Amino acid sequence: MTILTRRATRALGVVAGLVVASLALSGCLFTAIPDEEDTATSSPASTDGIDADLLPYYEQVVQWSSCDGGFQCASVTAPLDWDDPSVGEIQLAVIRQQATDGTAIGSLLVNPGGPGASGVELIADSLSYAVGDVLPASYDIVGFDPRGVGESTAVTCFDATDMDSYLFDIPSGTRGSAEWDADLTAGNDAFAAACQENSDGILPYITTEQSARDMDLLRGVLGDDTLNYLGYSYGTFLGATYAKLFPERVGRMVLDGAIDPSASELEVSTAQGIGFESALRSYMASCLAGSGCPFSGTVDDAMSQLGTMLASVGTSPLTNSDGRELGSDALLTSIVAALYSEDSWTYLTSALSGVAKGNPSVAYQLADYYYSRSNGEYTDNSTEAFVAYNCMDYPDDTTAEEQAAADAELAVQAPTVAPYWSSAVDVCDSWPYQPTEARETISADGAAPIVVIGTTNDPATPYTWAVSLAAQLSSGVLITRVGEGHTGFNKGNSCVDDAVVSYFLDDTVPEGGLTCS
Repeated sequence: MTILTRRATRALGVVAGLVVASLALSGCLFTAIPDEEDTATSSPASTDGIDADLLPYYEQVVQWSSCDGGFQCASVTAPLDWDDPSVGEIQLAVIRQQATDGTAIGSLLVNPGGPGASGVELIADSLSYAVGDVLPASYDIVGFDPRGVGESTAVTCFDATDMDSYLFDIPSGTRGSAEWDADLTAGNDAFAAACQENSDGILPYITTEQSARDMDLLRGVLGDDTLNYLGYSYGTFLGATYAKLFPERVGRMVLDGAIDPSASELEVSTAQGIGFESALRSYMASCLAGSGCPFSGTVDDAMSQLGTMLASVGTSPLTNSDGRELGSDALLTSIVAALYSEDSWTYLTSALSGVAKGNPSVAYQLADYYYSRSNGEYTDNSTEAFVAYNCMDYPDDTTAEEQAAADAELAVQAPTVAPYWSSAVDVCDSWPYQPTEARETISADGAAPIVVIGTTNDPATPYTWAVSLAAQLSSGVLITRVGEGHTGFNKGNSCVDDAVVSYFLDDTVPEGGLTCS
């Protein structure tokens, strides 16, 4: 997941990170199991310019232990509040594979998006997918769970039963009625209260700026004078925020599937709704041209038929084998989950074909994958962390007039998803803390060249955001991937891949405006 549409229906987190984009309906959750017999240490980099009260953090020596699959795992201590280190401390879970040729250019930190996706899990389970097959020879590849996420000090809210109810129960009454909104509000209130009760006081400090400062700590304790970084989706906002705070410490940085840091929550929501409608139309064209498509006629005809299907399960939900009912919102979640990558379109056809026949099982497999749910349990806390970050990162200053205009735009440009895309009920209205971050342009004056990648029909992070971010950054360099799906590097486009690899290995900055078809 990534970028919250704060008023999105239920807890649907639109804009997924790299892990969701690589949709596979089976997989395993990595758990770091240290082997104390095989250890190593990292010496910190120079601490010149570090405030005295932060020196104990930057001077810590990282103790690495071997863990699953030949990796090394460690825990790094960070202040809970970088503005007041006396408040308390948190732990950051880190995993690395050392450069296979034995001589590393440096560390390469990787973030898969979210907010809420696990970098530890990404590297442990999908190293080649995360960074390709070339870079691990020359870099120590480092994954980390940001504060609030996964194996780091984590946001904790509901148990599996309550989370099922929160995500999948269908509210009473008709959509948008007072009864419907009251049910949603009650669910949000209970969720937020559980997060507050079970998260040990960390919620006010789960922000992207705090996390970016954690990244500088990781840079320092890993022994690197500058930060080399590959961030996907939400990870582009994390990387851009780092560049804003520490422009002089930016090394080689690639931001793929870019987010516009100046976009408001309403602008994000509207752009994503339109983006997923566009991706859905591309899927429909492919579906109609293939076999087994449950729709017929033109793309417009098929989209109308899908709209009817969404409305139908809204009034007559389909019961899954585990008793959960598939309504419009759960079906939209399954559709969104499959639109991050063309590789997932066959799953979407199976899901929609099943729904057409009254069987929601494949649709629920997609929705469950989206929410990291397996065999009735949630394998990570990505949904909780997702909400925690976005409720602190996105101030809601939308006026009624602006909301009405956005709703009208969605109705015209995204007529299929628009009825289910937004709600008057906002989970962040129930959050126990007010947002502390601002939406603003980031120039990062003085930073080394920063490569920004945008894909022309990316549904989750629309291409215009990459154009905007590259223009905002004083040293931004844009690479355009012409195609479908979320993010551009390591997706089979040699033009993009060669440019990124050359940049990381040789510091060869791509030509500005490079377009890769």
